Amino acid sequence: MLELNIPTMSCGHCVKAITEAVREVDPQAQVEADLATKRVQVQTEAARATVVVALVEAGYAPAAEPGGRRRVASSYAVAAANA
Repeated sequence: MLELNIPTMSCGHCVKAITEAVREVDPQAQVEADLATKRVQVQTEAARATVVVALVEAGYAPAAEPGGRRRVASSYAVAAANA
């Protein structure tokens, strides 16, 4: 399961757009969003980088996680663009 912090997620429209972006890469994905914490959990077979790129393209870039355990979303977008 992927856990992402989406700082720009602020309303139901955002949740819908995020869900649609994830399901573009994995139609079977399960997406749960918590507007209060701006956290999204995604159960998917797609690679993390693929999901992150889809979210960036939809305008909802995930934030970097504390402690540097995960890359910044823009790094994924650069990698995808160069692939």
